[in-house]
Amino acid sequence: MNAGRELCFLPATELARRLRARDLSAREVMLAHLERIEAVNPALNAIVTLVPERALEAAAMADERLVHGAAAGPLHGLPIAHKDLVSTAGIRTTSGSPIFADLVPDVDDLLVERARAAGALLLGKTNTPEFGAGSQTFNEVFGPTRNPYDPTRTCGGSSGGAAVALACGMVPIADGSDLGGSLRNPASFCNVVGFRPSPGRVPSWPSPTANQMLSVDGPVGRTVEDAALLLSALAGPDARVPISLSDSGSAFAPPLDADLGEPAVAWAPIADGVMPFDPRVPAIVDRARSTFEALGCRTEEAFPDLHDAREVFLTLRAHMYATDLSGLLRDHRDQMKATVVWNVEEGMRLTPLDIDRAELLRTELVARVDAFFGRFDFLVMPVSQVPPFDVEIEFPTEIDGVVMPTYLDWMESCWCITVTGLPAISVPWGFTDDGLPVGVQIVGRRGDDLAVLRLARAFERTTQVGDRRPPGEEPLISRRAP
Repeated sequence: MNAGRELCFLPATELARRLRARDLSAREVMLAHLERIEAVNPALNAIVTLVPERALEAAAMADERLVHGAAAGPLHGLPIAHKDLVSTAGIRTTSGSPIFADLVPDVDDLLVERARAAGALLLGKTNTPEFGAGSQTFNEVFGPTRNPYDPTRTCGGSSGGAAVALACGMVPIADGSDLGGSLRNPASFCNVVGFRPSPGRVPSWPSPTANQMLSVDGPVGRTVEDAALLLSALAGPDARVPISLSDSGSAFAPPLDADLGEPAVAWAPIADGVMPFDPRVPAIVDRARSTFEALGCRTEEAFPDLHDAREVFLTLRAHMYATDLSGLLRDHRDQMKATVVWNVEEGMRLTPLDIDRAELLRTELVARVDAFFGRFDFLVMPVSQVPPFDVEIEFPTEIDGVVMPTYLDWMESCWCITVTGLPAISVPWGFTDDGLPVGVQIVGRRGDDLAVLRLARAFERTTQVGDRRPPGEEPLISRRAP
């Protein structure tokens, strides 16, 4: 057994415990992960910028501080890779765009500052589609990131590099962002955990649209508790971000074990045409219902009224793209992919009345959803409408015979939740007959991120599907507490 490789597949919570106890050194852990990246990354392309010397120097300094009695943060000594949309001082940040292929920022985003302050050690950046647009991770700067369960398939996106790096043991924790499903979709496609927290839970700064409620930053992990560990370091208020929530990040720190009681769970009736699905997805997800019931959940087929979600999402997303990227479109149209150009131009065509209408519709939609969650504690549904598809295809153009009008429509199962503002998590659940991962999405009440994490943790511990490694990687006998 390769001890270094097995170390790279330890849960981040266990790795952090051993680092604090000085059973492992930060340098030892960093070397193991750098060796792992060297071994598997060339075939999958998850880590696109690597800073090994800087990472090893930071690891040595972390060990030295601990020897001299310095307090160890919750992420002490854990290697981390940040999504290539996140600004990292002194380290290339491309946003997956040829326009910024050589950009090296001189400031860190708030998320990077918080991870470092908690003791995480930055080793590089993870791949993302151009400007994070689309749930398929490829770009003209670095090329595609491939699914570790089948390299001919996509890993999803836009936090695809993060999900692949975790699935293959290249890092123990990673961050991502989620507008239309970019934390949840790649987690489902790669058999890891992706948590979309409530808007404002992880403040984003600097940002040209700091008050928007659609795009959020959040954690990805191999386990729910690993994701919660990173969330505990990233969450918390920031005075520069008015929508930031007041709860301390420590509220989400593991352990997550709790008495669940008998929560009322709305089971999405996906066979009744809520939205189109590849038939393999509902066939797998519906088998999870008995597992939730065994946990004490009372399930009932129900789904909130989201009939305006498409107009709301497409309008407000286009408005964001026009706000953020219209200047780049003017000066660099020939360096931007067609779907981004389309999305920006859609935003530029909007009138003030279009935007007002979308906001009014969202207000009404949120009221209907809140009323729905007066009856239920959770909603359970598929994460994605299709399993991982061919990596050479930019996006699915039809699902089960239904044509997808835009590059966004195949992600409806994620973005219909985005517009509600509710916390949602993707948890590993099953595999297609040809070995492709399929996740379950758990959606919770407004602001109740902790309850979502606790139910997800209980579900994960019962199923242990997340223990199934990519082909060629022998699983540990058990890496979760019973």
